[in-house]
Amino acid sequence: MFRLMDSTFDFSGRVAVVTGASRGVGAALAVALAQAGASVACAARATDATPLPVPGTIDDTVRRCEAVGGRAIAVPTNLAKDDDVERMIATTVDTFGRLDILVNNAAITFPGDLELPMKRFDLIMDVDMRAPLVALASALPHLRAAGEGRVVNVSSRAAKEYFPGLMAYGMAKIAMEHMTMCAAEQLRDDHIAVNTFRIDVAVASEGFVANAPELDTSSWHASEEAAEGICWMLAQPVSYTGNNESMYGIAVREGVMPKVAARQMELPAYYLDEINRPARPRP
Repeated sequence: MFRLMDSTFDFSGRVAVVTGASRGVGAALAVALAQAGASVACAARATDATPLPVPGTIDDTVRRCEAVGGRAIAVPTNLAKDDDVERMIATTVDTFGRLDILVNNAAITFPGDLELPMKRFDLIMDVDMRAPLVALASALPHLRAAGEGRVVNVSSRAAKEYFPGLMAYGMAKIAMEHMTMCAAEQLRDDHIAVNTFRIDVAVASEGFVANAPELDTSSWHASEEAAEGICWMLAQPVSYTGNNESMYGIAVREGVMPKVAARQMELPAYYLDEINRPARPRP
């Protein structure tokens, strides 16, 4: 299903936390990591007992992980609450005994720009920016104890460009990309790689499709394609760190996600450096 084995990195025995794992890219990534041998903590609000109006639960993702021979647990988590985020990390370590990988994938948004009520602005920032920071801070002792670690923050093209109605979402994502850069420099000597995977092509995740049924998503990319790109990023040596990477740029430059690489796009100027960046990890 996934082209993970191009790398010599062995996911077997590793433990990963993936937020937003009830559907879409998070669920696809959890299954990919489980298939590759990692034990996965699937974190989100939606469970079989407390589902949301959109499809998918973390319990369903756990079943999918187990169906490909992997180990996984469901960790119900409200990312707007610091205590829940800290408990997510603690539960993972208590269950699996270690932590090697953190993927901050979950995000929310509400339509509106300058007129967006501040209560909703605060909630977007809590889930999309504060929660990844709290998760990283909570994970750090365990990543250090593992000897090396990998953190991927999932961003969006909205971080780099204006899309009507997504101002607060884009603000949270560009702040996350700044966090990636700063954390990578602080943690380089700890052998903890921190990178951003910026989804900048249309991905037809279940949640988005359910919330926008009027859109024609037939030409959009599958969540599994984004998961393949994130797995490529996680599989790199820890010397590969501090990169805010374009999904499309990785596809073109590295030969992963071939359907994405084949896509014809009018490229903003900022893509060019990312696509032409040397393929080898930085020293």
